Amino acid sequence: MKAIRAGLPRGTAIELWWQDEARVGQKNTLPRRWARRGTRPSAPKDQCTAYAYIFGAICPEKGKGAGLVLPHCDSEAMNLHLAEISRSVAPRAHAVLMLDGAGWHGAHDLVVPSNITLLTLPPCAPELNPVENVWQFIRDNWLGDRIFASYDDIVDHCCDAWNRLVAQPWKIMSLGLRTWAYRL
Repeated sequence: MKAIRAGLPRGTAIELWWQDEARVGQKNTLPRRWARRGTRPSAPKDQCTAYAYIFGAICPEKGKGAGLVLPHCDSEAMNLHLAEISRSVAPRAHAVLMLDGAGWHGAHDLVVPSNITLLTLPPCAPELNPVENVWQFIRDNWLGDRIFASYDDIVDHCCDAWNRLVAQPWKIMSLGLRTWAYRL
């Protein structure tokens, strides 16, 4: 973090952002549900295979997020997402974007905006990324336990779920703040 700060103009604010992708589709997850002991509640399950990806990033300290719903998970999609995050960073601020080591996060054709620095999290440690908690919350509350009628239905529900989350900055703060990250 000191090296990043050293390369920035004096007085530049730093925003910590966290990024991840989630696949949502017709083979959806089933959230936990209450049931009488000894019973098995029924749950819908689809056998179709259409899906979309939510590219999501949050800045828990500010309670803001930037997301896109895209059909593929590749470097082209990541470039679009980085541009979206860049537009969400405050003026005269610099974002440190923490992400996992997926191949498209370090692809040779990745275009990283000048107001973002990528910082890769250690491998095999998804618990360090609070966006994993965001995905769980979104699936438990808005996307899980449903059968989607079509690809467009998947996209509509994903957009609705992300927009509902972004409309609740206190929820982003609650799910995303990691005190250890601000001690660096």
